[in-house]
Amino acid sequence: MLSVRCQRVSYQLLASSSTSPLVQTRSYATQPKKGQIVKQASQGFKGKKTAPSGQMEPAKKDKKMMAFQPLPVSQLPHPLFESDRPDTLTLQTFHPEMLTRVVESQALKFPHNDDDPFRIFGLPRNILVEFRLLSKPCSVIRSVTIDAINKLDAASEKNSKESRVVFTGPQGCGKSFLLLQALQYCNARDWLVLYIPRATNLVNSTTAHTYDMRTRTYLQPIFAYQTLQRFLKVNTPRLEQLRTQTEIEIERRPPVPPGTPLVELINIGLKDQGHAPTVLDAVLEEIGKQTIFPVLLAVDDFQALYCKSHYRDQHFSAIKPYHLSMPRLLLEYASGQKSFARGAVFGALSMSNTTFPLPVELREALSLKYDRPYGPYVKRQPELVEYAHGLESLAVPSSLSVSEAASVFEVWMKDRAVPSKPNDELFLAKYSEASGNARAFVWKGLLSSMS
Repeated sequence: MLSVRCQRVSYQLLASSSTSPLVQTRSYATQPKKGQIVKQASQGFKGKKTAPSGQMEPAKKDKKMMAFQPLPVSQLPHPLFESDRPDTLTLQTFHPEMLTRVVESQALKFPHNDDDPFRIFGLPRNILVEFRLLSKPCSVIRSVTIDAINKLDAASEKNSKESRVVFTGPQGCGKSFLLLQALQYCNARDWLVLYIPRATNLVNSTTAHTYDMRTRTYLQPIFAYQTLQRFLKVNTPRLEQLRTQTEIEIERRPPVPPGTPLVELINIGLKDQGHAPTVLDAVLEEIGKQTIFPVLLAVDDFQALYCKSHYRDQHFSAIKPYHLSMPRLLLEYASGQKSFARGAVFGALSMSNTTFPLPVELREALSLKYDRPYGPYVKRQPELVEYAHGLESLAVPSSLSVSEAASVFEVWMKDRAVPSKPNDELFLAKYSEASGNARAFVWKGLLSSMS
């Protein structure tokens, strides 16, 4: 009887194994023929799943159906998805004639032209991000803006040695915006303008450098080439009226005779990148001699010109900033060793850059408070002390006034950057959280609710 029961159980197991989809059967592999390529089967313990009896196998999913397809416009009625909504941010255009005490605490939009200086020279990173979020690039006119413009009006008839101003203040107070406003004002006033929005790129070893035996400095041909190109594009109508006054020597080519149009001199540096540093130096000297147009040299991240550079020589020693051609050229005009017959040199410090902090030589020249213990035994470099001598400090207020902050709040509110309903309680709460600081009021106050 026991053998009969065992036979029944074995028959049941065999019957169930024939219908189970998860049983793996073994058999001898067939020998491939000569020249035949055998595709290796995937190794695994899962058997092929079969559909139950009486049901059809499901169709294979199309990979194209798995992609996310955009919804039609008819299914997006919410105003948030309207790409062509009418722009509600209506502001007056930034014009030099209207920059008086009357327009203090008002927001003005910058002209939307392809040849605007900040579109060609570039912008600091924080301002660039704000302008991309806003529908129109704009800024609020502050009391310190009028003070800077008054200095520019006085400098238009004086030598640039008497107008070397550096904007100082805590981080986020609006120094870069103030420098941009001064740049726009001078460009609208028919000045020759040269703007360096990120001076850290001159010393952070992002462009190539070559040693020049003639000047015993390290040339930066790529950055000089880009500066020439942008300077020509912004100031072409004014440069076409100027000519060289002296003969200019350039290596490996005939000298440039006096009376040559200044545009032709710039084109020499644009045709050969190796000549760009020499041509840029000669162009600045020539526009410094003429008295037809005032000249503005504006440098953001100004303290980077006095910091240790990331460039290395053949012995892997750090190269001093005044041994690099571009920082040395700017330092000579900032220190008054070279000057413009009419014009000014403006700079803005960046207190948030920890890679290139404010050096002690520049801090003492601007009569700023020390941020760490300093004494007479701290080493000062005499070259940097000389380059920082005679600079004038223009302090930017650390906080916005209530009326200035209200204009900033109104700009972002009209641009629908504040998702909640704007009211006085929200404005005062964000203004108090930021302690009136301009950058913190926008980024940590108004825009933080978007994250």
